[in-house]
Amino acid sequence: MGIVYAVSGFLLQNGGNIEEAAQYNDPATGLFFMRVQFVCEQLSHDALKSQLTAFAEPFGMAWKLHATTQPMRAVILVSKEGHCLNDLLFRCKSGLLPVDVRAIISNHREFYQLAASYNIPFHHLSVTAATKAQAEARQLEIIENENAELVILARYMQILSNDMCRQLAGRAINIHHSFLPSFKGAKPYHQAHDRGVKLIGATAHYVTADLDEGPIIEQDVARADHSKTTEDLTAMGRDTESQVLARAVKWHSEHRVLLNGHKTVIFK
Repeated sequence: MGIVYAVSGFLLQNGGNIEEAAQYNDPATGLFFMRVQFVCEQLSHDALKSQLTAFAEPFGMAWKLHATTQPMRAVILVSKEGHCLNDLLFRCKSGLLPVDVRAIISNHREFYQLAASYNIPFHHLSVTAATKAQAEARQLEIIENENAELVILARYMQILSNDMCRQLAGRAINIHHSFLPSFKGAKPYHQAHDRGVKLIGATAHYVTADLDEGPIIEQDVARADHSKTTEDLTAMGRDTESQVLARAVKWHSEHRVLLNGHKTVIFK
């Protein structure tokens, strides 16, 4: 009781003007989630963090403070399908995503020219069963060297090791080429076509050691009918994947996604 009142009062006392606020109380877990976006010219970022530390302690709050003026540093992993990569880069360049793409890593060479056109470093790291551990070590090195807060798997068709998943917990987003949990594995659109589906979809979720089982951030579907070929479904699916991944990245980079166990709370 009184958390919203207390937070609002704290911001008022420190010269903060609230621009956006949302909250959710989960009756299943007893957890209370809150996101407040505000302007504060009275205190510096560090001074405000110090004040927040003392304020939050009696409530037992887990909290974070982010400056909305700072784009989120990200690294993108991709394989041979570039629709999501191309879409993300265009959105970032156009100012539609508050993301600073620091590097692109791929197990193929296809998109080095695309990366160069955006003046983004491109790292080609071949991955085989024999070199997987070394490749992942190098990927993590690049991610850490770039101080990446977010790793985006934009149709990166390699399964990450459990150790890498743990190291990227809560900051790696994958796009899955179906409305989970249906049509897992290879050639999803061929499977969908064979079954005569009327909906195809895409799912953006956080990466965990359990393959394609991470907390879901966003999903969407597109309608299909008997006239659609495999090629039609593939094209529709790629559009859906690009849009779903872009929305998930936007919400994460704006700090709108809060983890709630195996689920997410999203303040859009």
